Amino acid sequence: MTVERYIRVFAGLFIMVSLALGVEGSPLFVSPWFLAFTAFVGLNLFQFGFTNFCPLAIILKKLGVPESKANCCN
Repeated sequence: MTVERYIRVFAGLFIMVSLALGVEGSPLFVSPWFLAFTAFVGLNLFQFGFTNFCPLAIILKKLGVPESKANCCN
């Protein structure tokens, strides 16, 4: 897998877990404050789309995860 795929997987996982912990109807409910984490992940994805800066990408690159060589023009 590539850095961008890992970012999508982590973001999706974090959103699902924080929703499960933050929505009152969930059997895993802890606190509605977990919804703030959902908003943080969404905001981080939003700014990543414009700036191409993501802290997780930096960490993954240092761990040796390959970057995508695919291009929309190929």
